[in-house]
Amino acid sequence: MMLAGTLTLVSCADDFLDQTNTYQIAQDNFFSSDEAVAQEIYPLYSYVWYMYNDKFYYGMGDGRANNITAQYSNYIYPYTNFTETGVSVGLTDAWRSFYVVVAQANNAINNISKFSTSGVSETAKAQGIAEARFMRGVAYWYIASLWGCAIIYDNTQDMVNNYVVSPNRQTDAMEFAIRDMEYAAVNLPASSPGTGRVNKYAAYAMLSRLYLSMAGLTTNGRYDGSNISNAPNSGTRNTYYLDAAKKAAAKVIENGPYKLMDNYADLFRPATFNNNSESIFQLQWQAGASNGLAQSMTRFLAWSTQVNQGNSWGGSTLCSYDLWEEFKEYADPTLGITIDDAIRRHNSVASYGESYPELSTDPEKPYVYGETESAATQGANIKKYVVGTNAVNGISVNNNSGVNTYMMRLAEVYLNYAEATLGNNTSTSDATALTYFNALRARANVPSKNSISYEDIRHEFRVETAFEGIYWYFLVRRGYYQQQEVVNYVNNQYRNASYYESSTHTYKLSESYSLPGPSVSVATAANLTLPIPDTDQTKNPLLKPDASGNITTVNYEFGDREVSDTDLF
Repeated sequence: MMLAGTLTLVSCADDFLDQTNTYQIAQDNFFSSDEAVAQEIYPLYSYVWYMYNDKFYYGMGDGRANNITAQYSNYIYPYTNFTETGVSVGLTDAWRSFYVVVAQANNAINNISKFSTSGVSETAKAQGIAEARFMRGVAYWYIASLWGCAIIYDNTQDMVNNYVVSPNRQTDAMEFAIRDMEYAAVNLPASSPGTGRVNKYAAYAMLSRLYLSMAGLTTNGRYDGSNISNAPNSGTRNTYYLDAAKKAAAKVIENGPYKLMDNYADLFRPATFNNNSESIFQLQWQAGASNGLAQSMTRFLAWSTQVNQGNSWGGSTLCSYDLWEEFKEYADPTLGITIDDAIRRHNSVASYGESYPELSTDPEKPYVYGETESAATQGANIKKYVVGTNAVNGISVNNNSGVNTYMMRLAEVYLNYAEATLGNNTSTSDATALTYFNALRARANVPSKNSISYEDIRHEFRVETAFEGIYWYFLVRRGYYQQQEVVNYVNNQYRNASYYESSTHTYKLSESYSLPGPSVSVATAANLTLPIPDTDQTKNPLLKPDASGNITTVNYEFGDREVSDTDLF
């Protein structure tokens, strides 16, 4: 993997358009074996995602969604407070990271296509291209979801030579991502070609997510460039994509190699974290590595060097108050009871008096949050991704916890199936959807339900995937067809709130707190997307918004479809 890192990686810290291929091996003789093709693909699982993973994964996915309160971390609070600008910390890194994924996926696709010798099998070529298109599709889904437009290109050198181009429409970017993922679903093997590498069912899993996004952006039928929904408060979604999302999720659940882990805690323990049975797609970090191959995220979540090896800057990076309330005292009106979601809370959030034997070197003396060392003064710390020191897990080093990053796991596919089945209805009692939905609740030891609504799915999605960088995107796709509802929801969250009372070791909101919260701006529909980084607006003036805040986009010219519905389902 280290060798592969020298093959296609770029100087990503400088500019997302700096895509010079830096390796010295000649293209016309490197691609001479199936292993060479695999080496071309390996960096797409790690290095190219590094800048996104370091801060933006949780800063946006959880900070913006108000799963996280971090009043002193400038890579989180601008997103939580709706005060980000084109120069906010993390914004440029994420923009560049996603386009580095695109650029290097393009390079891989074109290199494999043009320079593979007779020593490369057709199977290896098709598989390598499909893996690269999987990664490119994921990157374009992020770009479309975050910025509402995208620069679509499939030849990196063309973009380097002429980067002053107009961005394409959001629906075009989403369609491009879908086409990539559909190609991957048809051309990837059923079994992963290697540990941690994606297979066809990983592509179907991603399609269940992408189709749900597209369902809110279009009106009826397959996207053809004209059936774009211009009614963000219509309350309805395109049934074609809802049905496709359900079919894609069913493919994964019924035919894929994945299964739920029996214990929720095992999803986040070092011994069972990486590439477990529930993991569909993880970024593959290298234990002991530094810089671009390291899992650097944990240092920004861990609250002390007793629970993390080396740098630990997460002492004031906390579970938000309203997420704490959803875990601790979620009132379920349909069941008429108040639920304490203790299993998922314990493994996601460290609160006073909670015992974590896995963080201690002494089996007779477990680490007890708030007693082994002082608790955070403003709320409860984040436990997920905090896996202990090298003395207890044998893999963590300074600035690298040694665990992978979840990009998708089977639990999300279960919830995607339930959401697609719910469709445009207010509730569903579909037996299959309930089976999958309740499987997650059974694992968490909370009561099953006989009927589910959007609110049930929203709650379940939030507590199941908290701090896994995905909740904001769940809200965004709801905003495509229930825009005002989502705006109202985020404006009525307890943002930027302190809630720990040290004298009683209890977690409750300060009596002086009032919405919208200190330093929090009132969100509008405009806050469902992000500003494009200032540096890139300067280099490409066509990315600049007009006086009304709108960016002029152009249509992307698609060719014929490579994959039909019959090929997929």
